[in-house]
Amino acid sequence: MSKAIVIHQTGDPTVMQWENFDPGEPCPGEVRLRQEAVGLNFIDIYHRTGLYPLPALPAVPGLEGAGLVESVGTGVSEFKPGDRVAYAGVPPGAYAQERCIPAHRLVRLPDAINTRQAAGMMLRGMTARYLLFGCYPVKAGSRILVHAAAGGVGTLLCQWGRHLGAEVIGTVGSVEKAELAKQNGCQHPILYAETDFVAAVKEITDGQGVDVVYDGVGQATFMQSLDCLRPMGIMVSFGQSSGAVAPLDVGLLSAKGSLFLTRPSLMAYTAKRDDLLAHARDLFDVVTAGAVKIAIGQTYPLEAAAQAHQDLESRKTTGSTVLIP
Repeated sequence: MSKAIVIHQTGDPTVMQWENFDPGEPCPGEVRLRQEAVGLNFIDIYHRTGLYPLPALPAVPGLEGAGLVESVGTGVSEFKPGDRVAYAGVPPGAYAQERCIPAHRLVRLPDAINTRQAAGMMLRGMTARYLLFGCYPVKAGSRILVHAAAGGVGTLLCQWGRHLGAEVIGTVGSVEKAELAKQNGCQHPILYAETDFVAAVKEITDGQGVDVVYDGVGQATFMQSLDCLRPMGIMVSFGQSSGAVAPLDVGLLSAKGSLFLTRPSLMAYTAKRDDLLAHARDLFDVVTAGAVKIAIGQTYPLEAAAQAHQDLESRKTTGSTVLIP
């Protein structure tokens, strides 16, 4: 029998158990996958801790993976056994050797992209796509600030933003991560522990501020980030690795320059199949063209998911992390 990581209650990484798991046969409209790689994301930690509740417990966490189609349910015509596919987003269930998933959430992989690459890029890459095109239309001459610029989403945002012609500023936690961010297109890495990043941004932009801030950190950076924006700039809060952002008096947005604020999600931006395919297509295009490189910073056996979670929470990881079933 195949195995999966199952959580019976929320809590620290020890709640994740390596257990026998039978996904069953695919229902109508579903596909059964044999997974070759699974992506690790911060939202997995939110699900494990209960910050973002899973639909029910016990549950198999995980929102990203890639592998081969084993069988298809009735009504599925787009895929057949043997197809190489990938996915990112709901429903959860990625931390498994085999799983069933609705066919409309899958995308076919190009020959140039292997399944480990795909598992390390789908959620982060499509997130970068909606951030750069959906939340704010980044173009040549745009100035952007990327928090956690050496992280999984950050490295992709820096590369893709630079490819679009933006001036890329990023915050990082160490000299090593500053160098990594620079290698990935961040022209102005800022060590936030040593430097007032608001002052640094103002100096870099000659006092004007940036067009958009991409903040997946949350509590530790949110309020200062508002001060990095130009008038009518856009604050994009897409994560909270340091904790949730406190309730905000919306009048503050007016006082700081008629700012815009959005709290987007990949699920909303790819809810329609046409939008999902467009996000995947644009991501595959920049990766296969070499404009965006997918760095798999580390891999773990899927059964060692608890250690992977600990390392991610401790900021010991760089780039993307992939779990191997």
